[in-house]
Amino acid sequence: MRILSFELVLVLVLRNSVKSLQLVVNEAMNWLSHDPVTASAYSQARYKLKHTAFIELNQKAVVDTLYADEDYQRFWGYRLLAVDGSKIRLPDNDEIRDEFGTIHYTNGKDTEVQGKHPYALASVLYDVLNRVSLTAELAKATAYEVDLAVTHLAHTRPQDLLIMDRNYPSYRMMAELQHRNREFVIRCSAASFGIARQMLKGQGAESQTVTLTPCAKQMPLIQTLGLPQSLTVRFVRVQLDTGEWEVLVTSLQNESCYPTREFKTLYYFRWGIETFYGLIKTRLELENFTGIGAEAVRQDFFSTVYLSGLESILTQSAQCQLSQKKTTHPQIVNRAVSFNAIKDQALALLFQSEMETEPFLERLTALFLMNPCLERKGRNPPRKKSSRRALLNFHKRQKKRCF
Repeated sequence: MRILSFELVLVLVLRNSVKSLQLVVNEAMNWLSHDPVTASAYSQARYKLKHTAFIELNQKAVVDTLYADEDYQRFWGYRLLAVDGSKIRLPDNDEIRDEFGTIHYTNGKDTEVQGKHPYALASVLYDVLNRVSLTAELAKATAYEVDLAVTHLAHTRPQDLLIMDRNYPSYRMMAELQHRNREFVIRCSAASFGIARQMLKGQGAESQTVTLTPCAKQMPLIQTLGLPQSLTVRFVRVQLDTGEWEVLVTSLQNESCYPTREFKTLYYFRWGIETFYGLIKTRLELENFTGIGAEAVRQDFFSTVYLSGLESILTQSAQCQLSQKKTTHPQIVNRAVSFNAIKDQALALLFQSEMETEPFLERLTALFLMNPCLERKGRNPPRKKSSRRALLNFHKRQKKRCF
């Protein structure tokens, strides 16, 4: 009998525990009443599992489930999808360096290069209102974010509104979106378009519709890709609470349907993808990888993306109950509690019989309802920059891990 079955290996990867591999394997074998096996045996077995299994699980168990009945949150009738990239620090070995590449680092701004370390560039297409990742990419450290964003467009559909930050307002990105009839809102930097630079200085009207054409350097690529050689877009300026100007370029040109004053609220939703990266890097400790090979890195990344979406699906019932409570501040599910419950019950979640599923999910919901957090909207406390000594003390002695 094969002790480390496909299902068991998949669940052990999914748990992605910060404990030693041997402890994780011992707990699983004890739960299943199986003979113990070594961490080495598990490590060898996991490399027979492709990371694409978690991509398929995310699509079928999370994405398809969420959108099956069209009952999900929208804004202006659109599904709000944010695209963003983030660097992921990887284990340092020759295989990882060859597979993903490295980035040089210094000991402070304007200092000499101290060395280099392996990194990957993650890119995610994320539903910010429903907290689900539709698709994700893990590419080389030097990959171009716009190229990765274009690959995500195959997973979009009409009535999607894509929100992006200042790394994406290129003519090619907007042409790719218009070519597929996708709506977009992209924040402009001072180095982007001439009209954006003027509006960032407070000059001109708050909403302007202009026609853009690619520069001579970009034209050959635009022609090769068969993209439109002119774009009519709208530039919108809003004022932040700090008094600074923010300029957005959008395909939503109708002022009466999409008022300028509402774009500040709309673009604020993009912050959801930033909190997603914060979640997988801190709460789920993605960069504390459970293996040192390239395939192990991909398994950990895509299993973490899947786990975050699974948590969103499983906590819907509990969140609905919390939202119905009349309290001074809205209550939300405590993510430390929910992820601990899912990771702790991962084996039971997979090995439950069909008849036991409903009572099991009810027990999970009861756990999700415990110790909810309060959502105090409108808070803007001043940031405190901690010293390295204080940060080290926090991570060594104070940080509470959830698994």
